[in-house]
Amino acid sequence: MRLGSGTFAACCVVIEVLGVALFLRGFFPTPVRSSSRTEHQAEPPAPEPSAGASSNWTKLPPPLFRKVVIMLIDGLRDDFVFGSKGVKFMPYTTYLVEKGASHSFVAEAKLPTVTMPRIKALMTGSLPGFIDVVRNLNSPALLEDNVITQAKAAGKRIIFYGDETWVKLFPRHFVEYDGTTSFFVSDYTEVDDNVTRHLDKVLKRGDWDVLILHYLGLDHIGHVSGPSSPLIGHKLREMDSILMKIHTSLLSEERETLVPNLLVLCGDHGMSETGGHGASSVEELNTALILISSAFERKPGDIRRPKHVQQTDLAATLAIGLGLPIPGSSVGSLLFPTVEGRPVREQLRFLHLNAVQLSKLLQENVPSYTKEPGFEQFKMSERLHGNWIRLYLEENNSEVLFNLGAKVRRQYLDALRTLSLSLSRQVAQYDIYSMLVGTVMVLEVLALLLLSIPQALSSEAELEVPLWSPVFSLLFYLMFLVLSALHVIVCTSAESSCYFCGLSWLTAGGVMALISALLCAVGSALAKMFADGKFLSKNPAHPKARWSELDVLILLGTMGHVLSLGASSFIEEEHQTWYFLINTLCLALCHEIYRNCFLRDDCEPQQCSHVEEGFVSPAPALQDRSIRCNMLEPHRVSKGPTSLDTLRGYEKWMVLASPWVILTCCRLLRSLNQTGVQWAHRPDLGHWLTSSDHKAELSVLAALSLIVIFALVQRRCSLTSKVAMALGLLGVYCYRAAIGNVLFPWQRDSKDISKGVIEARFVHVFVLGILFTGTKDLLKSQVIAADFTIKTVGLWEIYSGLVLLAALLFRPHNLPVLVFSLFIQTIMTKFIWKPLRHDAAEITIMHYWFGQAFFYFQGNSNSIATVDVSAGFVGLDTYMEVPAMFLTAFATFAGPVLWASHLVSFLSSETSGSALGHACFCYALICSFPVSAYIILVTSLRYHLFIWSVFSPKLLYEGMHILITAAICAFFTAMDQTNTKS
Repeated sequence: MRLGSGTFAACCVVIEVLGVALFLRGFFPTPVRSSSRTEHQAEPPAPEPSAGASSNWTKLPPPLFRKVVIMLIDGLRDDFVFGSKGVKFMPYTTYLVEKGASHSFVAEAKLPTVTMPRIKALMTGSLPGFIDVVRNLNSPALLEDNVITQAKAAGKRIIFYGDETWVKLFPRHFVEYDGTTSFFVSDYTEVDDNVTRHLDKVLKRGDWDVLILHYLGLDHIGHVSGPSSPLIGHKLREMDSILMKIHTSLLSEERETLVPNLLVLCGDHGMSETGGHGASSVEELNTALILISSAFERKPGDIRRPKHVQQTDLAATLAIGLGLPIPGSSVGSLLFPTVEGRPVREQLRFLHLNAVQLSKLLQENVPSYTKEPGFEQFKMSERLHGNWIRLYLEENNSEVLFNLGAKVRRQYLDALRTLSLSLSRQVAQYDIYSMLVGTVMVLEVLALLLLSIPQALSSEAELEVPLWSPVFSLLFYLMFLVLSALHVIVCTSAESSCYFCGLSWLTAGGVMALISALLCAVGSALAKMFADGKFLSKNPAHPKARWSELDVLILLGTMGHVLSLGASSFIEEEHQTWYFLINTLCLALCHEIYRNCFLRDDCEPQQCSHVEEGFVSPAPALQDRSIRCNMLEPHRVSKGPTSLDTLRGYEKWMVLASPWVILTCCRLLRSLNQTGVQWAHRPDLGHWLTSSDHKAELSVLAALSLIVIFALVQRRCSLTSKVAMALGLLGVYCYRAAIGNVLFPWQRDSKDISKGVIEARFVHVFVLGILFTGTKDLLKSQVIAADFTIKTVGLWEIYSGLVLLAALLFRPHNLPVLVFSLFIQTIMTKFIWKPLRHDAAEITIMHYWFGQAFFYFQGNSNSIATVDVSAGFVGLDTYMEVPAMFLTAFATFAGPVLWASHLVSFLSSETSGSALGHACFCYALICSFPVSAYIILVTSLRYHLFIWSVFSPKLLYEGMHILITAAICAFFTAMDQTNTKS
């Protein structure tokens, strides 16, 4: 069966997406869980230990507090409360921390630092899996044992107002609730007002036991404006007044009931210096946790500095405070300062219950639990505790009893700390079988792409795919039977749950058949290459052809980047790798230009003669040339005279200067956004522009950038698209002025700040209009096959529509990134690719490299915290999942998408019918290399210290990248089919 190169590559990438998805499902595992307790079944509490004496304390201790109010402020960084901002904007909270009846902590959150996993950690005490980053968009009901479920089972009446994630996690748990969406980050006022409007009414009532308030405004301000925004201070002052209202109400109620209440002020995660969260920086991990109650009496001069604890410790503390069983999957330990005012027997009872729960969880998840130091310490503590109980029941009030009690308490605290640490190390159990199946699929696709190079990159851009012969071969049936037998053996003997084993037999059989067919196809292609004697040789007519410097650079750069993914530092600072590669590429192009302009092939000097019409006209540079993938093809046909031989005047100097102009642009872009980890905190031009003191400079820069964008894009658009582009770019500026990012010329101070929904939708209309016009031209070119110009204009209009959308979603200080991207594309099109007549493979890889570099020029990194969530809500007045996800993904990967779109537009303007097919194949191949290699690397490094903080976020980006590559290859293939028909 004969397929075009583009169609074949697109099919391979689709199969690779399935393999990567299966690998991700197995790699992001299920954290440690307790199997001994479910929602409908609770174990009796462990009795108090005794040593020869009988103790009648076999029930849970009574609650410590009558009512509990949890005030969770999303994105509450520890320094917002305990730092200078807390002193300035939260005076009442600061007073409670320094002099009031409270205990203060800096609670460390674990990865991933996004809302839904953090809520699970707070209420279950467990460590959520990294895959919860994806589930954060649509939270399923929480079936794991948790404080909310235990409270409902005990008859507690729970009221909730705030982030609707709680309602999704705990359906039918609240007697009263009002959920607000957490993803519409443009709103930071109404989202909190909708919570506070219920407060006065609820505080006057006495028909509740637990009140949960989740405020989102602070986090939304961080996403939109960052932690240095002046809006942060206003929001902190608002939160402080709400805290004072709640605390005053609880104190007045305590005077009547004489039973203490508990007020918990906490954050789910912190906030990075750019306002995002999700990664492992200190600003994102450290959150404030304050427990306020009249039970925590403070003597004069008692200074309580905030202690560092784990966020998972809150679940055990709330359970003890409410008189509930500790959640079975909790890896946290009781915050002991909350019970240190109780009698010694109660203190030891609380610590013993916590230690018993942790030791049971250790037994269920660690086979050799008896050898764990924490388990040994627990057994020792239990024996000492029994001895203390015996002395206590004998009414021995001597100093021996006091000293032994203090020793038992210290022993328990050490055991809890060690047990919690041991369980935290057992954070996950990998689904090796699913990972292995996904890896095999990905590697088979990569091998098939490599072996198909000679045929796929021939002048016909077609290859014979051995599709039917392997399927009907004996090898296929043997492989299918062997894999099916292995599947049965693995699934019947596996001790832990496996996702692939949970699939239906029909689905699993289809995957096994696909793997068998791919393996047979690889074997058939390999046998054919050896039989024909053309292994790594497809141009026997040119046996003396050799690699060029550009070929060597492409090969070494690609392999060097793949190898660099094995080191955590290179992943954290991957932008440096791409900056180095594109700088080196510019120097190689400079060398090639100078050699072609001043030297002949025999190194004799030559003069650049007059320019020919082909240089300035849109005549194709790839016409009548055999296009080769020089990255992997050592045999290269010697090039004939290029257009450089005919240059004169300013055109010659522009060609000579173009690499240096591109290098200058890249250096300026590096100063705009600091990214990565090691130097991300350093001030950059973006921080200077976004400060409130330089709004006028930012406004001028944004206006100039939009004008230059129009000048660079409109040259090949139709008149209708030019008008739409001009109005759309004007709407972009109006939108940014409406939300207060920039100023209108006639308005020096943006007092009337809105959400800019109308202005953004105005731009969206023009984006859709330009895309519709381009699509209409493409369809028209299918009917009028002879009119090649219509298709070229249509593709450029689609590209310009994506540029307009990027201008809308980019923050104002990032508009120069878009300008330089368009400018570099223009320079390379006119003065490098056409004059030097690079082939499709070289042009494709250059586009890929620059696309990756511009991903980091935007300020992105391999950390989830740099994802600009606010871009997903431009033009939306409510949360809509599909548009929000699309806009966020496009804003994040705008660099690679725009460069790939430009590649399609550029190659489609050439008359060589095989250019797009070759480009699609090379794009798929060069994207498959890092994905395949990285899957192998993370599998071998799955027990690495930084597997969750560094390697796993990068794996999510690679998964998203291969998905985008599949979409790009599909577009390549569609345009290739259009070329063929034309």
